[in-house]
Amino acid sequence: FKKSSSCSRSCDKYKFTMIIWLSSYPKSGNTWLRSLLASYYFSKEGDFNFNLLKNIDQFPSYDYFKNYDKTFINPTDTAEFWIEEQKKINSNNKVKFFKTHNALCKINNYSFTDSKNTLAAIYIIRDPRNVITSLANHYEIDADHAFEFMTTEQKAITQKKENSYVGFVALFSWIFHQESWTNNKLFPTLVIRYEDLQNETFLTLKKVIDFIEKQINSKNSFNRDKAKKSVQSCDFERLKKLEINEGFNESPISKKDNSRINFFKLGKDNDYKKLLTEELISKMNLKFKNEIKKFNYE
Repeated sequence: FKKSSSCSRSCDKYKFTMIIWLSSYPKSGNTWLRSLLASYYFSKEGDFNFNLLKNIDQFPSYDYFKNYDKTFINPTDTAEFWIEEQKKINSNNKVKFFKTHNALCKINNYSFTDSKNTLAAIYIIRDPRNVITSLANHYEIDADHAFEFMTTEQKAITQKKENSYVGFVALFSWIFHQESWTNNKLFPTLVIRYEDLQNETFLTLKKVIDFIEKQINSKNSFNRDKAKKSVQSCDFERLKKLEINEGFNESPISKKDNSRINFFKLGKDNDYKKLLTEELISKMNLKFKNEIKKFNYE
């Protein structure tokens, strides 16, 4: 499929622009930030449970294209309706959060989003050398194949129901993906590092909430106590226990035996220096040299 990034500002905005994206390359902390924001904005006191994630849906996904009276023969066919579906989402003029792994791109000249439908975005970046091990676990592949996954220019996630491709997420390479969002000029975009979310969770969450409140012109003051409770209830080890005890319907299904693969697995134990070969580390250091420097990973 053909690609191009979307990096030009449009001055022709609707009166209301309602979507705030939580965007990242897969396995970069999106679900964790989504959990923190869900507990802060959609619970009474900051207590988290998996049902709260229903308030922050994923886009694009199967549910938005399953009722179309047509067969999507090619994996990219749903891209034609990305903007149309976002117009429907925005029709009630309410601010909504959406998780996405889609690159901020055009497919066959169809844009993923635009400044008429998007208010802002938060992009989570993660050290690519730690992304690779999470990808390997999630997709049941080895580290070398995960590196190939991250460096394939036309990489996409597809979902097929019967004869129709109703799920299509355009990833492209890890480099293209992060550049498409972090360099975009279409709408305000806050870039946060997964590592800062991990090491300074409260301060990073406050930074994200302050950004959101500014975009929506809110006069609400930051609720420090609720944010602290959100951080506590979304601690990685607690999320891991919740998944074990209650299950998590977004965890992937194993190709080997149809069992669920743990979504919350390594946490702080995900250290590429301990998990990757020196050869692969050297290869990644060379491939992602500019990005490692740009995001202060050395």
